[in-house]
Amino acid sequence: MSSLEIKSSSFGRETKLPLSPPLVEGSAHEPLGEELKEVEESAKEIIKFTTEKLSIDEASQLVISPLCGAVSLFVGTTRNNFEGKKVISLEYEAYLPMAENEIRKICSDIRQKWPVKHIAVFHRLGLVPVSEASIIIAVSSAHRAASLQAVSYAIDTLKAKVPIWKKEMYEESSSSWKRNKECFWTTSD
Repeated sequence: MSSLEIKSSSFGRETKLPLSPPLVEGSAHEPLGEELKEVEESAKEIIKFTTEKLSIDEASQLVISPLCGAVSLFVGTTRNNFEGKKVISLEYEAYLPMAENEIRKICSDIRQKWPVKHIAVFHRLGLVPVSEASIIIAVSSAHRAASLQAVSYAIDTLKAKVPIWKKEMYEESSSSWKRNKECFWTTSD
């Protein structure tokens, strides 16, 4: 049996470095079987709308893959102020069938643009208190550039195309529905 090797040259001298320890007959460790299982791992897209608190750890764990060296995350949270007003929470509503369909299109676009493995998009609905996550986008890829670009594209495109509405709740018992300036169906003032 032979093990995989990397050739490295230093000052004209060649050294062989093993990628894995040599196999011993009767050994319980069988890396070839594990490698085949990893190759068969199919791409996942997890889309979740919920009124429950979002978990960054859950989103991250869902996209981790032994085939990937990068997991990139975007976490959008409720800030406590807007234009001099004290914000106490946000309230989100969505047209779910269309929102899910649009997010699936975004995932498809991402896959056409970058070599990514798994994508998770979690969006909170209902009331979201200050400092809690409203949205989590997680993407895994072999290298960081693809997942970083995919996450940026995902949030920008989501804000522009997905029918999700946000209402800011202010301390002084007032509120205001907000429009996304990126949204293509809104008109400029």
